[in-house]
Amino acid sequence: MIGPCLRAVLESDHDGPVQCVVVANGCTDDTVAKARAKAADFAARGWEFEVLDLPEGGKPGALNAGDAAALHPVRIYLDADVEISPALMGGLVTMLDRPDAAYASGRVTIPRARTWVTRAYARFYRQVPFMTHGVPGCGLFAVNAAGRARWGDWPGIISDDTFARLNFAPQERHGVDAPYSWPLVEGWDALVRVRRRQNAGVDELARSHPALMANDDKPRFGPGAVLAAALKAPAGFAVYGAVALAVRATRNRATGWSRGR
Repeated sequence: MIGPCLRAVLESDHDGPVQCVVVANGCTDDTVAKARAKAADFAARGWEFEVLDLPEGGKPGALNAGDAAALHPVRIYLDADVEISPALMGGLVTMLDRPDAAYASGRVTIPRARTWVTRAYARFYRQVPFMTHGVPGCGLFAVNAAGRARWGDWPGIISDDTFARLNFAPQERHGVDAPYSWPLVEGWDALVRVRRRQNAGVDELARSHPALMANDDKPRFGPGAVLAAALKAPAGFAVYGAVALAVRATRNRATGWSRGR
């Protein structure tokens, strides 16, 4: 996935200075080689490029290493499976060009999945309040210097993206009307594993940083809204509900660092 991710970054129409830092955290495949193969393309654009090959897995460690290497005040954090549209980078930089603390993301799109179970899940998931309200920042979010100053090192928690988003009040979170592609994991087992990890991450954050939860503006998914969504995607509702039940039945399983794919 790193090749398409970096290719999309290179196709950005932003004309200002850019530094791209790829943090390969405990990778055992050819991610590092594929990333380093893009060095000439970044040099041709006049952009700085660096690949950090870390021996250990774990998202917080990767984020801290990337931040330590970063030079510019605006930080855009994106997962390796994300593909941004050409206008997004410039839109984020423009949106975050302000003295007050700010968080921003683009318009998330979920591409068509390969497996039927993920396709069904996605049809319902697109309608849940987290996806339809506010600025969810799934797989990609950005902060300016004043915003990044709100915390030091990334804490050793599961849900780094929720931690970042909830460090900002709803009015400090800004959407940029430029899309990016964020795929869901494929297949039943992966959906259950990732959903279990997501739930555990939110629960962990509520315990370790309870003050941040006041910034959660996600509306309640009431019975009426659930019914309306279910009528639009009945198979998706069945799969989504079954995943939720499976997560509840296996909630005591390990939910620390694990790769989503």
